[in-house]
Amino acid sequence: MRLSPLRSLVLLLAPVLAACRGDGAPAGGSDIGGTLIAVSAREPATLMPPLVSGSEGGAVVSALFDKLANLGPALETHGDSGFVPRLARTWQWAPDSLSIAFQLDSTARWHDGQPVSAADVRFTFRVYSSDSVGAEAASFLGNIDSVTTRDAHTAVFWFKRRMPQQFYDATYHMYVLPSHLLDSVPLTRLAESAFGRAPVGTGRFRFVRWDPKQRIEIASDTANYRGRAKLDRVVWTYVPDFGAATVKLFSGEADFFENILPENLPQVAQTPTLRVVNNRDLRYYFLGFNLRDPKNPAAPNPIFADLRVRRALSMAVDRQTLVRNVLDSLGEVALAPAPRALIPDTTAIKPLPYDVAAAKALLDSAGWRDSDNDGVRDKDGIPLAFEMLSPSSSGPRRKYAVLLQEQYRAIGVKATPLDLPGPEFGARTEQKKFDTYLGGWSPIPGNVGMRQTWASTGSGNDPKYVSKAFDALLDSALTTFDRTQSRVYWGRAFQQIIDDAPAVWLYEQHTPLAVHTRFVLPPLRPDGWYTDLAEWHLDPTKPRLDRDNIGLGAKR
Repeated sequence: MRLSPLRSLVLLLAPVLAACRGDGAPAGGSDIGGTLIAVSAREPATLMPPLVSGSEGGAVVSALFDKLANLGPALETHGDSGFVPRLARTWQWAPDSLSIAFQLDSTARWHDGQPVSAADVRFTFRVYSSDSVGAEAASFLGNIDSVTTRDAHTAVFWFKRRMPQQFYDATYHMYVLPSHLLDSVPLTRLAESAFGRAPVGTGRFRFVRWDPKQRIEIASDTANYRGRAKLDRVVWTYVPDFGAATVKLFSGEADFFENILPENLPQVAQTPTLRVVNNRDLRYYFLGFNLRDPKNPAAPNPIFADLRVRRALSMAVDRQTLVRNVLDSLGEVALAPAPRALIPDTTAIKPLPYDVAAAKALLDSAGWRDSDNDGVRDKDGIPLAFEMLSPSSSGPRRKYAVLLQEQYRAIGVKATPLDLPGPEFGARTEQKKFDTYLGGWSPIPGNVGMRQTWASTGSGNDPKYVSKAFDALLDSALTTFDRTQSRVYWGRAFQQIIDDAPAVWLYEQHTPLAVHTRFVLPPLRPDGWYTDLAEWHLDPTKPRLDRDNIGLGAKR
């Protein structure tokens, strides 16, 4: 995908390594210092926070910038009890709950030494909510009417209506930006501004350098208002592909790789200096049925519009066996259109059972029978046959398609896998030109994106699932202030869509990370493994490498 040669990266790091002591001495009891080298096959396009997407840029931006408050590890977005202070030291709700006043930490400074102000917060909202910028987060800020400044260190968020997730809206989606550096940049030119290549933040790491197609380096901000990061520095090195990244990891030139492939895990296990960290992110995958006729979107699908057929196709799938065959210990059966980490009460959910006899009976009752003994059911001259689209870049989804083909054949259904290049796969699903497709979503905490993905009017609702009951339950779950009652609504909403079966909920995939054994990691957050990067540190009982002893004062 990129043309950055491996050799040039080796040469780039050589002076750094040569400048080190090279004695491999233990850290002497300290867990402060050291260098983490992360390798990646994908370089971010920008480090401008509102325009960053994906973990490649998200990891760097999360280290350099702060939010007003941070979501806690329980991912509880209802109210403010699940949040911890960051740039906002405290906050007060108005008696009518239509505004929140955030008091900023007066000791917080930008990395250029300027104090963080309420004007920065007001400016940040203007940037994130502007149509001229096109921030992905803008769609989650619709309930914020405005942001004003009460004094230099107090920013007030005004809301259009009371909602259980007002606090989450104001804090989770926006990294606070420096108005003194960006206010003069037209919002339409923000994407090309120099700031996106050399950002100035407030985080516990500060930006050091970005050598395009080679590396990004950040270093501990030793004067940070929340205390310095424990590591001296983190360096992301970029290589052309996953294979080159894997080579750098196993050669010892890199300490960390977030995209280690399952087939490389045995080699990690056999490498004494590496270990695997299980990372349960928020992605889930499904086989989606097109409920509209792909040849005539105004008409219902001749096969999948029938609920009995959809339920039969769900009940014919042995999802537990599929997970074991494809993912082994790196996955688990998906319960619903959300990962377990975002389902308020998993015990309230009753998945459709794996029951082949019941599946056959449902197809019989729907009139799909094998009238000509060719092994494929038919009805009114139409065979029960369809394509299953999957992106060629996804090994697990392609394997799932093959195994699904076998399980469907057992009930007289002809399902044909069709691998497509990513762009074509995306275009076909977006244009609804498919029978079924193996899709996946990575939702954010709070399930606030559920309206977009599965509600009747959702732009990402590619199967065109329409259910007034589900829409109503979803709205109730997202707007009910009583947390217990909200959990009840979520349970009913998930059960409704499970019973309606617009898709077969297949699996949640774990994404293991490979990291050098001299590093100690805090529990990884499913909404971003990098969230607590400032707490990563060296194990003081293990020898350091040369690159760990560079020190923050070393010349580069």
